[in-house]
Parts: sequence; C-alpha cells; structure tokens
Amino acid sequence: MRQTIPPVVDVLLVGLGPVGAAAANLLGRYGVRTLAIDRATDVFMAPRAIALDNEALRILQMAGLEEGAFATQAIAKVQMRSPLLGRYARANTAGHVDGHPRLVTFYQPELERVLRARLAAYPNVQLALGVELTDFTEQEHGVLAQLRLADGQCATVRASYVVGVDGASSFVRRQAGMDFHGKTFAQDWLVVDARDVPNPIDHIEFMCDPRRPTPHMPAPGGRQRWEFMLRPGETREQMERPESIRALLQPWCRPEDITIERTAVYRFHARVVNRFSRGRVFLAGDAAHITPPFVGQGLVAGLRDAANLCWKLAWVVQGRAAATILDSYDTERRPHAKSIVRLALWMGRLVMPRNRVAALLIHGLMSLTQRIPATRSYFQDLEIKPQNRFGRGLFKAAQRGARLVRGGMLPQGLVRRGVGQPIVLSDDALGQRLALVGFGCDPAAALDGWRRVAWAQVGGVIVSFQPRGQGALGERDWEDLSNTLVPGAAPVGWVAVVRPDRTVMHDGPLAEVDAVIDEALAILGAGLAPAPATAPGWKAAGPA
Repeated sequence: MRQTIPPVVDVLLVGLGPVGAAAANLLGRYGVRTLAIDRATDVFMAPRAIALDNEALRILQMAGLEEGAFATQAIAKVQMRSPLLGRYARANTAGHVDGHPRLVTFYQPELERVLRARLAAYPNVQLALGVELTDFTEQEHGVLAQLRLADGQCATVRASYVVGVDGASSFVRRQAGMDFHGKTFAQDWLVVDARDVPNPIDHIEFMCDPRRPTPHMPAPGGRQRWEFMLRPGETREQMERPESIRALLQPWCRPEDITIERTAVYRFHARVVNRFSRGRVFLAGDAAHITPPFVGQGLVAGLRDAANLCWKLAWVVQGRAAATILDSYDTERRPHAKSIVRLALWMGRLVMPRNRVAALLIHGLMSLTQRIPATRSYFQDLEIKPQNRFGRGLFKAAQRGARLVRGGMLPQGLVRRGVGQPIVLSDDALGQRLALVGFGCDPAAALDGWRRVAWAQVGGVIVSFQPRGQGALGERDWEDLSNTLVPGAAPVGWVAVVRPDRTVMHDGPLAEVDAVIDEALAILGAGLAPAPATAPGWKAAGPA
C-alpha cells in the first residue's frame, strides 16, 4: 500500500536511531505535529552504543520511559589496568544521581524498539519507514522537502523546521552546507559482542596494554563486549576471521562456548559541526558531533541535544515563545559537545599509549594521582566529566543572591502528594511544561492575576515542593521525601523558573516573584515579539 505522507507538519525529523526516536517521543509529548522518517524499515539489530549515564536516563524519563522500560545493568566501577603496574586507576560509578544510576550498560536494539513502540501513543507523530529525504529547500516560512517512499514514488512535505538526526554521514548536514570539523584517527578497533559468556564480570575494565589495548564490559542479557585495537599491518578482513577472534578471546573464555552476536572493525572519529543549526535546519546526535568511545558519552551527548532542542521547537511552533530562542540551541549545546570530545581524546591517550616507555610514564602518573587526596576525587568521583551547565544561553545570567545554578539542571528527588499517595520522581511532578517552582512556599499566592494568566499562556504551570512532614498539602504541593529540593536545592521561601528540559532559567526570593516571571517572559520573547509567521495552509499547532 502507498504510504500516506502528511502535506504539512511542524517538524520533519530525519533519522530514527536512538536519538531520533527519543526526539520523536519528546515532540509527541509536547504536542508537536511531527513526521519522523528513516531509510531503514526496521531497527538495526547489531548492538552499537552500550553505556548511559544518569543524565541520559533522566532524558529518557522526560521522553516517557519509566524505570524498567528497557533492560539495564548498573556498573559500580570502571578500572584501568596495566601489565606493568596492575590496576593504576579507578572511577567509582556506584550509586544514584537525580533518581538514576550513575552508569549503566544496555542493549541498543531493545532501547530503539521501546522508543518506537511508545510513539503509537502520540497521534501528532507519524512514522514513515523506508523513506528517504532526497532534497529540501528553505523558504520564507518553512522548508519544502522531497521524499522518496518505500515503493519508489515521491512525495512532498512542508515543515516549519527540519531536524537531522541521520548519523555521521548526515545528508541533512551536507545539504545544508554545514562544515564538520575534526579528525579521523588512523587507528582501527575490532568490536566483539557476545552472549552466554561464562564467569561474567560486573564492571568495566580497560586493559591498557600498549601491545593491544582492550576495553571489556558487561551488558544486560548475559552479554559482554570486547574492543581490540588493531596493530600496524593488521587488516579488517584478517581480524574478522573466526580464527583471529578465537585467539583474541582465549584469555577470557572458550570462544566455542559463547554466542557471538557481532564482530565489526571501525575507525573512530572526533568531530563537531561548526554550527548546530542553519536557518530552519537543525542537527542533533552524530549528525552534529562524533565522540571517540572512551568515556561512553556519544549517545548521551545526542540525547542532551534532543532534550535541549525539542521543547524550544515546540514553544516556537505553538506560539508560546519567539523564534529567536532557537538560536540558544547552538549557544548551549556546541561548547559542551566540544568539551566531551576533548575528554574522550584525553582518555584515549591514557588507554592506548604507543609503547612501553609511554605507558610506564602515563600510567605511573595516573597511579600517583590516585594516591594524592587532592587529586584522587578528580578521576575516582568523576569530577573530570564536564558538567552539563551552560555558560551562555536561554536563562537569566547569574548574579549575586542566586541560590540555584542558572543554566544548570534542577536536582531531581522523590516526591508525593501526601501520606499514602504514590511516590514519583520530581520531574514527573513538573510534567512537560515550563514550571514556576516554589520551595516551601506557594508562588501563586504572591503572583498577581495578569502574570498568572501570562504564565499559563506561555505553557507555564505552578508547582510547590514542601519539606517532608509538612502536613496538609495544597493542590499544587508535593512533599519532598528525599530533601533533594527543599532545603537541598533551595531554602524555604525561594522560587525558580525551570525549563521543560529541567534547566534553571531564573530564581529569586518569593518577594521578587513578579520580577522573576517578568524577566522569564522577556527571555522567551513572550509579548515582545509576534507569533511565528506561517504561510497559507501552514497552521501552527495549538497548545499541548
């Protein structure tokens, strides 16, 4: 049967890998009319990404995935070993941050299937598989895109915006003329994914042998992964032969006793696009940046892109904010993506020193830093990881008296409506809207009538988090069971404006709530700029 392609949408999403599928769910939750296309007709079944941190799990929570929606395995530690020095470094990844494990492994095909299945709940999102974007032209009020359908026929769709999440070789990026800066490393790696491996490990190990560095890690379903660095002169064809793989796996297991799911040789890259958007075209995930695998942040960075971009697109197409807020996507995301790539490159130098002398120097220095209290936590407690905190962007610049980190994430804790009521994570209490949050106070009581109306018109809600044991709770109140929010994040009598991606936009004392709202509305361009212009027949979607 011929596929039915809607003639007009708010967002054309190109690519349905894990980042694209997460973005489609976010747009679905925000009520944005979305057409999501992919050239493939099904999920690519070979595992690729394998690690997620607490930030990625929190974004998947925003996209509607509850705990247990897909299988994960918590990783308590990451160890680095040297044949010369033994274990010379360790990172502690046990415990939870913002309601999620600090580090887990997972099976990518399962995550993609779950994300795609959840899209059926959103009538405003349409999937079109086996469909390829062949051309697009940006016009005054949108983008005219040409599609080739699975049956070979062509179709045209008008979109207010196009988002390219179509991978490292992105057609969207090339067609939009965005430059991809960085380098390709002249170093190949063989990845081996296997199931039913005896004596499974419960942590991640980097065997930093200069002769052949080898990361080794577990994954759900009795899976394990090895990554073997190829030596000079070794070829893809040679290393993917069964006898070569048997020889490489011999120190860990008998290859005939396990089930090998994938073997593949890849060459890693470190690249970041010169700008994450051009006009009405945006890039996310590997289309915008490629990260070496040594810190497990490639997919995580792509999910951060989706969380940052999707709510902004929703607020613009629904007339709740000025189109100028979309410029903040590049301002906020590109510097952080570059910092993650730099960290991965640095870690790569630790993992694969070129000779024994370099290995002894590098690993010896790392071992020394683990013994010095002043430097131990830098690596062991993951302080080395760049925080997802913006220097500039869509928030009120920090000033004296601010209690929360503007441009940083609001902490997440466990809350409930009252004794005997279900316990939920606080992001779920905030929902998919802008939130005016009161810490131990009700901002609505101090807000005048027209500001309450203006706040509702820009998709804002009012929520109050009360200390544990407060007693009677009002209709907007949630009891903070973990003391994460009040007094953990802010003192009683404080208010904050929190974006749908959980970034703090503004904060201040309750007595200044009118000014906080006025400045937040100005940041959004609400009431200061007309709603986005639309061409005839291009009707903007209503509020979600």
